[in-house]
Amino acid sequence: MSRLSLLLMIAVMASALYLVRTQYESRSLTTEIDRANNEARRLETENDRLDVERRAQATPLRVEKLAREQLHMHTITPAITQYATVNGVVAPASAEAHP
Repeated sequence: MSRLSLLLMIAVMASALYLVRTQYESRSLTTEIDRANNEARRLETENDRLDVERRAQATPLRVEKLAREQLHMHTITPAITQYATVNGVVAPASAEAHP
């Protein structure tokens, strides 16, 4: 009987240690999931902020202002427009295009 009791006590101790180990792993995984969720929320917020910033940078007025100031571009007018013909000769803006 004492061998059976000793065997049962070892089995109970082994199952108790296994239970403690699985609870520890479960808590570790729960903590890791919480960290990942927090990181996902942070990245989503950062993405939203960058999206708003990108939209603000790409407004037509800002693009036109940068084109005028930095690239020294001008709005097109018929006076400065030149058209190319089929044979490669450049025609002035007042000339009509050939079909």
